[in-house]
Amino acid sequence: MKRTLYLKLLGGYLLFGLLGFLIIATFTYHLTFQHLEKKEAQNLYRESALISSSYAQNYFSNSMTLDEINEQLSALDTYLNADIWIVDTHGKILINTAATETTEETIPDFDMTDFGNRYYRVGTFYDYFQENMLSVFSPITVNYKVRGYVIIHKSESYLTASANSLSAIAYTTLALIFAAAFVVLALFTYVVYIPIRKITHAADEYSKGNFDAKIDVHSNDEIGYLAASLNYMANELNTLEEDQRKFISNVSHDFRSPLTSIKGYVEAMLDGTIPVEMQEKYLNIILFETERLNKLTKSLLELNKFGSHGVMLDVTDFDINQTIKTTLLTFEGICANKHIRFNLILSGEQLFVTADFSKIQQVLYNLIDNAIKFSHQDSTITIETTEKNDKVFVSVKDTGIGIPKDSLKKIWERFYKTDLSRGKDKRGTGLGLSIVKEIIQAHGENVNCISTEGVGTEFIFTLPIAKDKE
Repeated sequence: MKRTLYLKLLGGYLLFGLLGFLIIATFTYHLTFQHLEKKEAQNLYRESALISSSYAQNYFSNSMTLDEINEQLSALDTYLNADIWIVDTHGKILINTAATETTEETIPDFDMTDFGNRYYRVGTFYDYFQENMLSVFSPITVNYKVRGYVIIHKSESYLTASANSLSAIAYTTLALIFAAAFVVLALFTYVVYIPIRKITHAADEYSKGNFDAKIDVHSNDEIGYLAASLNYMANELNTLEEDQRKFISNVSHDFRSPLTSIKGYVEAMLDGTIPVEMQEKYLNIILFETERLNKLTKSLLELNKFGSHGVMLDVTDFDINQTIKTTLLTFEGICANKHIRFNLILSGEQLFVTADFSKIQQVLYNLIDNAIKFSHQDSTITIETTEKNDKVFVSVKDTGIGIPKDSLKKIWERFYKTDLSRGKDKRGTGLGLSIVKEIIQAHGENVNCISTEGVGTEFIFTLPIAKDKE
């Protein structure tokens, strides 16, 4: 697989720097220059208006001579770093602070209407200058009549230098932002890209069937959670093949044993090994083994109903206390043989729950059947119902052989039987508790097991209490 994600990140980082440079070099520089030009034009216009209203009017009012005005404007020329002109309406230059000697010059084609509605313009000012200048004018008005103009020229190179200085600051800022973005890129590489690369590598190994590969990512975020989930998935898939082998082995064993017995007894009857007078006894054994196979097949079909889409439940309200009492009648015979007693601790005379009646009856049957099978002679099985937080807790507790601690998590697996149970549970299929768990989960409830080896076992499951208790 071609890895391009990091190259895309690097490309995006470099593109960010290039676009930033181009934006500053074009858009930002242009806006900066325009701002400086407009600002400088406003400053020069204020000076030209001041000159027009004071010195220039004094000249045209014959109260000051050109030499006196020129002497005053020369100092201002140095301060403004600009050339100050006073011209008449025909374009004749009366005062030029940049000239070393007084000469009479006339600007050809001079026409102030060329300025339009603006008070400044940029250019060589009728080709008088060799470079572009910012020229600002202000009319000189005496007795409501325009007698001339004050024009101030400033080299545009000054504005360019100022714009370049400000652009240098912008470039420096861009460089700092680019460096900060590099730090973010490095952090992203360490926190995101490297973990994703490890996860991708592990996923490649999983696709090849190697589920031993582990993802060494332990961050406390979504990526860490994803890595932990994938590690868990790989571990489950790694044990899936072994579980399937065990499942097939258990199914084969539970089918093979009764089939072998049936085949052996039938062959013995056919070849005369078993005399006719003894055949009834062995036919009963064959019937017993056939019932085992029938029970196993029904259990497998029952479990098959609980697929990924769940099972259809016929939910009704019924009395769980009465259901327990009815189910116990099924076990009267076997309990009498083993001298097993039932201790019922039921909450109230009636306790209605909302569930599938037949499915819950099957849960009770399986749990009570288990309790009887693994209880000692002359023992007591306690069945209790309690009501708490809109839930009914049903407990089936025996004082039998118990379940080893390392087997508690496995008892819900199909065909699983503990080593302690194999000697006692001759009739069991190892599917009863799996069916119990599937039924309770289909109701959206929980079932739990508490057991101590040699002391006994208690199964507890919950059901929602009926809203209408009547």
